[in-house]
Amino acid sequence: MEDADLMDDNHGLLEKLRLYEGDYLKRAAALLFHPDPERYVTGAFVKVGFFREGMDLVYQDEVHGNLFQQIVKLMDLLCTKYMKAIVTYEGIHRIETLPIPREALREALLNACINKDYAEPSPIQIRVYENKLEIVNGGVLPDGWTVETLLSSHRSFPYNPDIANTFFRSGEIEAWGRGIERIIMACKNDGFSIPEFRYDASGIWTIFKFEYPERATTQKTTQKTTQKTTQNLTEQQQTILSFLKEHPEATRKEISESIPNITEDGVKYNLSRLQERGLLERVGGRKQGYWKIIE
Repeated sequence: MEDADLMDDNHGLLEKLRLYEGDYLKRAAALLFHPDPERYVTGAFVKVGFFREGMDLVYQDEVHGNLFQQIVKLMDLLCTKYMKAIVTYEGIHRIETLPIPREALREALLNACINKDYAEPSPIQIRVYENKLEIVNGGVLPDGWTVETLLSSHRSFPYNPDIANTFFRSGEIEAWGRGIERIIMACKNDGFSIPEFRYDASGIWTIFKFEYPERATTQKTTQKTTQKTTQNLTEQQQTILSFLKEHPEATRKEISESIPNITEDGVKYNLSRLQERGLLERVGGRKQGYWKIIE
């Protein structure tokens, strides 16, 4: 929004967002901004559960608050508690790869919250299994629309236009009906499989299969092989090896400056230990040589 608009009071801001009906606030205003929208809209929260095979519920959570808060809480909860990340390294940088692209997951959550039928008292449900994640949104497609309509190019037709407009004004979504397309593109661009979309009597389903991209699994296999030969190394020695894989021509000074809490003498000592263990070899002289990692 323009800075001048943001100087307005709450009443003025809500007016600009078309969230008043005469002198009364619309239900969309409560869903978007009230700390406890369930006082006014039954079922305005999200249930998350983890299931084993045979539909046995292992643990569950409920996410409450306004819709903006729900999206933030859900992303944190799903990414830290309900899904396992593959950990790889680029140099000394740790990279966590989830079985679903974060961008695609966030777009799917936004779609569910924006297009839910809030006249229905049941909450949005997210079911997580060992190999997939399902988002079940009690929404209703426009007359004549099917899943094929959603997957093809179509105009924007949100079930809750006032909620969609506010999320658009906040920069969270587009206003072109490209939510499904953005989910698919996020998966394709990151090397993930495309999710399944389904529409039946219980609502709209978005189903992500847990399939890690090849780049993560390949590097993970390499890491496991390397770990067998690097057992009992100190954390500093492991960090030095990781750094030298990316920067084999680095000097002791450059290593000490790039790795926290280690002096140049400490680098010299650890390089000697790594050479003694047959994990590192110096090729060439001090000025023109480089470090070779021995797998």
